Amino acid sequence: MGSPYVAIVRRAGRTEKTRHATLEEALDALEHELSALTTAHRARTQRALGRDYEPAEQVALRGELRGPRGLRAGIDVRGDGDAQPFTGRVVRRPVEPHDGEDAYSALRRIAREAIG
Repeated sequence: MGSPYVAIVRRAGRTEKTRHATLEEALDALEHELSALTTAHRARTQRALGRDYEPAEQVALRGELRGPRGLRAGIDVRGDGDAQPFTGRVVRRPVEPHDGEDAYSALRRIAREAIG
């Protein structure tokens, strides 16, 4: 049987998948990769469909985590560097970090809750 956790990073038409044996390994890999790319990748205002989209309105990077028991969660990194954790795959539901949590800590919490 293969590794049950998959970390996926999407950016500007590129998708990179890595497989991991444990949830912690997958979370660490996702955080490491997104953190490294966030500092190097900042979006500019884009014009599309007759309007301007500011960096804060654009998803510059997306990190997804897939695993057993239907685990589907991730982080959207906006063009201005802000990060928003989410759950779901087709319909993404934003997750608000608790007091003192950053987006990655919130992702860790919801992923652990999802797999029990």
